[in-house]
Amino acid sequence: MDTLRLVEPGRFEFTQTEFVEDRGEGIATVRVRHVGLCGTDIHAYAGRQPFFDYPRILGHELGVEIETLLGDCGGLEPGMRCSVEPYLAETGDRAFARGKTNCAASTRCLGVHVDGGMRERISLPARLLHPSSEPTDRLALVETLCIGHHAVERAALEGDERVAVVGMGPIGLGVALFARLEGASVVCIDISETRLEKAQELVAGVEMLKLEAGSSLSESWDRSCGERPEVVWDCTGNKGSMEASIELPGFGGRMVLVGIHNGEIAFSDPSFHKRELSLIGSRNARANNFKQVIGHMETGRIDVSPWITHRCAASAFPSEVDRWLKPGSGLLKGIIEF
Repeated sequence: MDTLRLVEPGRFEFTQTEFVEDRGEGIATVRVRHVGLCGTDIHAYAGRQPFFDYPRILGHELGVEIETLLGDCGGLEPGMRCSVEPYLAETGDRAFARGKTNCAASTRCLGVHVDGGMRERISLPARLLHPSSEPTDRLALVETLCIGHHAVERAALEGDERVAVVGMGPIGLGVALFARLEGASVVCIDISETRLEKAQELVAGVEMLKLEAGSSLSESWDRSCGERPEVVWDCTGNKGSMEASIELPGFGGRMVLVGIHNGEIAFSDPSFHKRELSLIGSRNARANNFKQVIGHMETGRIDVSPWITHRCAASAFPSEVDRWLKPGSGLLKGIIEF
């Protein structure tokens, strides 16, 4: 079957691999139609992804069609289009028992810890499939949106907060989108004018704050926005940004770290303590996030079509990827077609 494999940093290959079907109870075999290129994939391509080994079949943002089902699969049927919840977890700890399958001790992500979906077919536990009437290219974006949805859920918004989202990549856009849907007043922050313009285009009603050279994040906020935000999400995965973001929330505020930095971060404990901040991590997403995001898409409350800026066939991707990642390419979400 057609397969894209990341052989080593900087080198994808389009190749043929044998499909070995899992014949276990409650297993679905799916035909992969579309795969979204994620920041995790980009970091792996650059050699900067933690928890990672080469070679690896990437791909955890998937739009698929069900081919076969074995045993009780909860009402799923062959031919259904689905988004994939790509987090494999097993019983064994309290996190799993409490439904935190996104961050249980056994949680592994497709395309990161194990081979993923950049191939024609894959067998998966049927419980990880979320059916929808949406086209599979849009369903490939559901996982990205779920990261933002879960991050907003982690902040437990009351709906009247003024909040800040740092980093206007796809994850930051998702956070801004769902924070707005919760009723918050959202300020989008980035160093890129282009990204901020895209955020304003895709998320109605947000404010913009462009960071200027020579000014800290807090200084830029104080100069332009007044009272500090109650909630800040940092979606950059950048050490400097994450450390600066922790200084931004106001007294009694919450700081949610969504991006991941492959190393340590540091911050002032007196500054953190006197504000009585809540420091929150946000990893992956859960089944309820997939159901709610798909519901928003199917009712027209959110439209992900404008998020797709690049497309190509799987066979062309190894020669296209560097062009996609070139500064100025305008990449927001790239879709690979199988």
